[in-house]
Amino acid sequence: MAQEPNIEFNLPPQFEKITQNIRLVIVGFVVVAAAFSSVFTVETEEVGVITRFGEYVSEARPGLNFKFPFIDQVEFVPVQRQLKQEFGYRTTSAGVNTTYRKAGYEDESLMLTGDLNLADVEWVIQFRIDNPYNFLFKVRNVEETLRDISEATMRQIVGDRTVDEVLTVGRAEVASEVEIILQDIANEYEMGIKIEQVVLQDANPPDPVKPSYNGVNEAEQQRETLINQARADYNRVIPRAAGEAEQTIQQAEGYALNRVNTAQGEVSRFNDLYEEYIKAPEVTKRRIFLETMEEILPQMGQKIITDEEGNSVIPLLQLQMDGARRTTGSN
Repeated sequence: MAQEPNIEFNLPPQFEKITQNIRLVIVGFVVVAAAFSSVFTVETEEVGVITRFGEYVSEARPGLNFKFPFIDQVEFVPVQRQLKQEFGYRTTSAGVNTTYRKAGYEDESLMLTGDLNLADVEWVIQFRIDNPYNFLFKVRNVEETLRDISEATMRQIVGDRTVDEVLTVGRAEVASEVEIILQDIANEYEMGIKIEQVVLQDANPPDPVKPSYNGVNEAEQQRETLINQARADYNRVIPRAAGEAEQTIQQAEGYALNRVNTAQGEVSRFNDLYEEYIKAPEVTKRRIFLETMEEILPQMGQKIITDEEGNSVIPLLQLQMDGARRTTGSN
């Protein structure tokens, strides 16, 4: 067999130079890309989680950091930032005049209470990431999972209470219980988050039944008003009547005590007179007669004394003057 001839191609020198330049450009590009990919900056409110081929390596703190180019990846986790999730509404624009949108989110907020009534509950959950590793690697799609368990927990708590408790006095208690249960579930799932606060933004009856609910509330308020008015009248009238009754009783007791004491004094005086009468009847009679006349005569006006036949008049001028003098002295 005939041997094939060896054919060699010798490139011109200019082509070899171009090839070398291309190689240098490629190498330079790779070096620059490696330099840029090995340096990264972490913001003050973040932590950089470094992974190598998808496996966790370390965490980078705020500032300038380095990593292996091309093989290391960095995911920034806002550990110092407070995050929130809204239920039953969404904030469309935040600022001085914040606007919200509720349309399309009624299914999140419409709930059944323990007394089989409906309540439209809007709430917000504020949380932050306290463990970046758990947040990224323990649970898939942590924020969506948190939204699901938040809605389920709120429905559970609302379902254990009456509609009046949810809409009025029990709102703070509902929010507190939801916060505790959410944190327990987050710890159990190792989600790497801390629940900061649960706030019930608004709780109202559904729009179709608002007029009826408002009518019931007005009737209850009127009932409370009437009850308070009746209590006020009771507190005003009953104590006064009780005071007047107590005053009447005390006056009666005082009158009775006075009469008893007077009667007892008269009895004692009569007994003393009787004892003296027993000792000297004639003297006692005369004394009683004179004392009685001494009390009666000064109270009389003109006094005329005649004999039995009316023939002679005994002048009682001195007696009249004595009586007038006694009267003037007593005044």
